[in-house]
Amino acid sequence: TKMAGDSMFPDVETDGSEKSEEMEIVVNVGGVRQVFYGDNLNQYPETRLAELINCLSGGYDSIFSLCDDYDPGKREFYFDRDPDAFKCIIDVYYFGEIHMKKGICPICFKNEMEFWKVDLKFLDDCCKTHLSEKKEELEEIARRVQLILDDLGVDASESRWKRCQKCIWKFLEKPESSYPARVVAVLSFLFILISSVVMCVGTIPDLQVVDAEGNRMEHPTLDSIETACIGWFTMEYVLRLISSPNKLHFALSFMNIVDVLAILPFYVSLTLTHLGAKLMELSNVQQAVQALRIMRIARIFKLARHSSGLQTLTYALKRSFKELGLLLMYLAVGIFVFSALGYTMEQSHPETLFKSIPQSFWWAIITMTTVGYGDIYPKTTLGKLNAAISFLCGVIAIALPIHPIINNFVRYYNKQRVLETAAKHELELMELNSAEGKAAGSKSELEDLSREGKEGPFYSSRLKVSHSDTFIHLLSEEKHYRTRLQSCK
Repeated sequence: TKMAGDSMFPDVETDGSEKSEEMEIVVNVGGVRQVFYGDNLNQYPETRLAELINCLSGGYDSIFSLCDDYDPGKREFYFDRDPDAFKCIIDVYYFGEIHMKKGICPICFKNEMEFWKVDLKFLDDCCKTHLSEKKEELEEIARRVQLILDDLGVDASESRWKRCQKCIWKFLEKPESSYPARVVAVLSFLFILISSVVMCVGTIPDLQVVDAEGNRMEHPTLDSIETACIGWFTMEYVLRLISSPNKLHFALSFMNIVDVLAILPFYVSLTLTHLGAKLMELSNVQQAVQALRIMRIARIFKLARHSSGLQTLTYALKRSFKELGLLLMYLAVGIFVFSALGYTMEQSHPETLFKSIPQSFWWAIITMTTVGYGDIYPKTTLGKLNAAISFLCGVIAIALPIHPIINNFVRYYNKQRVLETAAKHELELMELNSAEGKAAGSKSELEDLSREGKEGPFYSSRLKVSHSDTFIHLLSEEKHYRTRLQSCK
């Protein structure tokens, strides 16, 4: 092997009198040539570029363990790597820190830093933020793909009850899994709408009936529809609870708590109606039942389970707590200031409507939010001027934080769509990898495909697989799949 190497290249110059600090090397990365000096590179001796200075005395085996090719005449090292990322990485030798250019994938840049053996601690904090965000996206994609793979896979070692439990869970929680599951999701959506409409229609006096004691109550037909809807909600919740893989997490989930609040008032009011009359006065029972029936409005939040838009709005509001806090703080300060000024300025008028500062809070709220009911209004000139300034300040205070909240909603919504598309791409790449492995394992099958003129799709799919070079390690470690994320490009 050494003789072959000697025949291909002349001897490597190893002049012992030449110091490594004064040494000059040329690095060619993707066609871009860079000249480096030993005194700069030796600041970080553990990096790959610094190792190039000391590898010349080790022969060609040492050289080619660090680079892709070498020209001993020019003392030029060749690397088949990304030149844009390399231009950012070499800043560490001159400035002691690295900034990632806009447009470079953070995960690809991290892989380049690992190749050049540059520690991530030299990456600037602003760039580390982008890297952490991309890692979170990859983890979310891996989680989604893993959930899909778990749904598709069938473990023969599981008991019949476990398999049945998994089927019920997928049937109720994942409408996209099958056509019957989609039908059940539509039925659940319709039951929510029907129960909400019945709750509203039941309050119309013309549709109510009078009982034996002269009290108005809902029509028996509407009551029967309400009972049928509650029966559906109860059955759905019980089946989901039984089939859930983690029952404690299921019970504490926000949407499942909403489901309980939508179901529980019906049974509590039914119990109070039939049994509470024996334990307490009838009037108290009726007041308790009426209060519980008001809680039926919680079922409208069940629509969020079937609406990705409402879910996105909820997550966007969670991420906008800072902006919402600023909005409330602006309004609180304005309400306090303008209500106090309004009370003080209106005291000179004999028919003033501002009786106290706490009462003036209501006027300040409806004025700053530009509602203006007109039940309280100023009558003096100074009071009217104060009111004009207050609603102008209210418009500004409300308008300032709204734009960031809308941006958070749009950004989160677009991100969810990108993650969903990326998860589908990962599954397609897994299928292509699996098909490629099967095709490579059988030579006779490849020959049959070539004879039938089907080589084109095979090679095109192979090109699709090798197009991207970012891996989701969470999937490759567990499932031994070498997957790539095309959305990083």
